[in-house]
Amino acid sequence: MNLIRSVLFAIVLLIVTPPVALFAFLTFPLKPHTRYRLITVWTDVVMWFVRYLLGIRYKVLGKENLPTEPAVILCKHQSAWETMALQHIFPPLSFVLKRELLKVPFFGWGLSQLPVISIDRSAGKDALAQVEEQGRRRLEEGFWVVVFPEGTRIAVGAKKRYKVGGAYLASRTGARVVPVAHNAGEFWPRNAFVKRPGEILVSIGPAIDTVGLAPEEINTRAQAWIEAEMHRLFPHHYR
Repeated sequence: MNLIRSVLFAIVLLIVTPPVALFAFLTFPLKPHTRYRLITVWTDVVMWFVRYLLGIRYKVLGKENLPTEPAVILCKHQSAWETMALQHIFPPLSFVLKRELLKVPFFGWGLSQLPVISIDRSAGKDALAQVEEQGRRRLEEGFWVVVFPEGTRIAVGAKKRYKVGGAYLASRTGARVVPVAHNAGEFWPRNAFVKRPGEILVSIGPAIDTVGLAPEEINTRAQAWIEAEMHRLFPHHYR
């Protein structure tokens, strides 16, 4: 049954994505927030099928921790699910992503019309400057900024080194950091075609005031909360 659901979901993506991507091109003269609202209708449609076709639901803890002003979100990255769900959970946001994604046919073309922060990951220290320059502009426009500090999708229960890019942006702009833990990979595993039904738990931590803190300290505090929360909520993945 899970295989059939996953096949049908893939067909839905093939049907829905190309026309929305083409529509996204037509929005380029509009203001960023208007483009965001129009293009993310794709996310609304896909998330409906995620819930009612794949049977993947989600629950959010810690919504009261959200600051009133745009912030930098440091989030676990386990699947494609959170790239869509975060758009439902948070105010309008901008993802930090590798520039190559914008070249993916249809999906990347539509993505390029959103207020993303695209970086050249081979640029080394210059990549931090790209994150700061573009991220500052997005924050000033009223967008929250999402960074996956581990840099790639990993399995639930695994951990990679937290890169400093998001913390660097927060330190340079004074924006607060919101740490996020979740277990999306339990039902939508990395690079897996077959998804499993179930309830994903998303936990939003207390916002970290970054004023006067070095990027490394911000990163350490965010990592400590995220990893502790992962162990608390999903201990069966850490035995």
